[in-house]
Amino acid sequence: MSRPITERRKRRIDAVLAKRQKSLTMVMDNIWDPHNVSAVLRSCDAFGVSDVHLYYTTSKWPDLGKKSSASAKKWVRRTRHIDAEAMVSQLRSDGCQVLRTGFSADARPVMDFDFTKPTAIILSNEHNGTAPEIAEVVPDEIYIPMFGMVQSFNVSVAAAIILYEASKQRQEAGLYDAPSFSEEELAQMQSEWYER
Repeated sequence: MSRPITERRKRRIDAVLAKRQKSLTMVMDNIWDPHNVSAVLRSCDAFGVSDVHLYYTTSKWPDLGKKSSASAKKWVRRTRHIDAEAMVSQLRSDGCQVLRTGFSADARPVMDFDFTKPTAIILSNEHNGTAPEIAEVVPDEIYIPMFGMVQSFNVSVAAAIILYEASKQRQEAGLYDAPSFSEEELAQMQSEWYER
């Protein structure tokens, strides 16, 4: 039997939910390391991302139960996908611009994108890059400018940097100042979160 929730805990939950961003999401494309998945979820929670999508067709489904940042999974909803075209079509029908991380000649710096628009960012696999079936339907590539010898960040670090840029733009636009979910949606989420 769970303990009754305190008023202080309720206020904290309500304040967090009021800043959750309904129109910002991340997709993990076969991210194989559970530590990386947990770290991405932690960043999503920190920057107010309410939902993430996990596209797993070649990598093992990540076991998040025993990882140090696994607690973030309590606060970020996850949806599993195995059909790239259907997933991207759904994100676009929800109004999202869909971007993927990459390094092709057509990739543009993270600062070039408008993250105040509804956005889904696909984080590519640590070793193999973007799944070919995703690359076919998502032409827009995003990269983080770097000035050292190493060509890429760890995927969880890249997620945090991209989310920081998105958060900065959204703060400047006032998108964290009012809830992005309806009163009914917030009430449902509050009821679920109060039980956690």
